[in-house]
Amino acid sequence: MNLLVTNDDGIDSIFLGELVQALRTAGHIVAVVAPKREQSWIGAAKSRHRPVTSETANRGLGCPTWIVDGTPSDCVNIALAHLLPRTTTGAPGIATENHGVLPIEAVISGINIGLNASLGFILASGTIGGAWEGAIHGVPAVALSQDLSFEAYDRLKYAGGAPEPDLLAILKISAAHAARLVPPLCAATAPRSFTVHNLNFPYPCRPDSVLRRTVPAKVVVPGLFSPAQDDGTHRFVFQLGEDISPAEPLSDRAALAAGFISHTVLDYRKLGQ
Repeated sequence: MNLLVTNDDGIDSIFLGELVQALRTAGHIVAVVAPKREQSWIGAAKSRHRPVTSETANRGLGCPTWIVDGTPSDCVNIALAHLLPRTTTGAPGIATENHGVLPIEAVISGINIGLNASLGFILASGTIGGAWEGAIHGVPAVALSQDLSFEAYDRLKYAGGAPEPDLLAILKISAAHAARLVPPLCAATAPRSFTVHNLNFPYPCRPDSVLRRTVPAKVVVPGLFSPAQDDGTHRFVFQLGEDISPAEPLSDRAALAAGFISHTVLDYRKLGQ
């Protein structure tokens, strides 16, 4: 497939790099447009109140790459409107040596550092926001996230984003699953269907990890900010919240806890029904 890839952890995230490598190894044609800096928890926000810059870059990804100083939604919107070359029909695409400009067939966002499972996390996710921007442009969209333990997450952040060997091995497995799963999910998604496929990979993810269809967990997430500090500011304090989901149907959080790859279909046409 011809894929536009973005993320919310920024252009230098190794989780993005491993995804791109796996997609290209599987034969997909890829272009990357990613944020200059981490844009976690920003949802589908767009940079309305300031100018946004874009630039070509060489990050060793082996594909056309741009950096946008904005949100994941900015990245996809600007890429599809302005950065990508045009096919003979005027559609945004990817330039190839032998086949001209091939049209973008899907937008892929991730792999996110940490899960994006449950209603509270899905709505806040910059990863899903980037995929959603693809969906509102009428193309299939897939969001990808890697669950982590608190300890693994802290070690990763302490190491400046460089994963330890065991986590890197897990990430490579998750990326390979992503490269395999993206085509059938996108093939099953009609154009202009306003749908995002939300995939979460378990920790650890294994070569034989099974994909399970899930629904977003019902999680109450209060108190994400500290009391006011001496300077009057409130600081963000991460927590997973209280899961009040019923046992059935299988939720994304429950699937991850059981070692499954969670697949939630976010059909935004059903909002309000």
